[in-house]
Amino acid sequence: MRHSSIPGAHGRVRDLTLHGDPLLHAPCAEVTAFGPELARLVEDLFATMYAAQGVGLAANQIGEPLRVFVYDCPDDEDVRHVGHVINPRLTETDGVVIRGPEGCLSLPGLEAGTERYDHAVVEGFTLTGDPVTVHGTGFFARCLQHECDHLEGRVYADRLKGWRRRKLTRQVARASWST
Repeated sequence: MRHSSIPGAHGRVRDLTLHGDPLLHAPCAEVTAFGPELARLVEDLFATMYAAQGVGLAANQIGEPLRVFVYDCPDDEDVRHVGHVINPRLTETDGVVIRGPEGCLSLPGLEAGTERYDHAVVEGFTLTGDPVTVHGTGFFARCLQHECDHLEGRVYADRLKGWRRRKLTRQVARASWST
C-alpha cells in the first residue's frame, strides 16, 4: 500500500521555457524559503516533466529561476531513481566519458551526441531542508549533470563543438517552436 502521494499528482502542468529564452542562459538563484510555495513548485515540476515525457526537469525550464530540479530516471541497470534536489551542487564527476544521445524538453524533438561522465554525485537538500546526496551512474549520471547544467545557465547544446554544434544549430533554426 502506498503511503505517500505520487509525485506531481497535485501539480499543475506549466509551459516549458524553450531554447533561446534568456532564462535558460542565466544562473539560477539559491532557494532561501522552504515551505508550501517550494512544495508547489516541486509538484509542478513533476507534473510538467511527466506530461512532457521527460526524465528530469529544472525550475528555469518552467520559468522559475531557482536552484531546484526533479527526476524520474533509470540508470543503465534499469533501476528507477525518483526525487528532487533543492540548491544542488554537482560535487563529483568521474569514470569514463561517454558520448551519448542527449535531448532536452527545452529543445523538443532534438538530440545530439553529448559527452558526459558515467558517474556523478549531487549534494543538496530536500523540501524539508534535510541534506541529501544523490549518486548516479550511466544514464542517470547524464541526467544529473544535465539538470545541474540548467541551473548554471547552460543547455546541452552549449557543450557541443564542431559539426555536432553546427548541425544542432541548423535544426533549432528550422524547428517549429524556434523563435
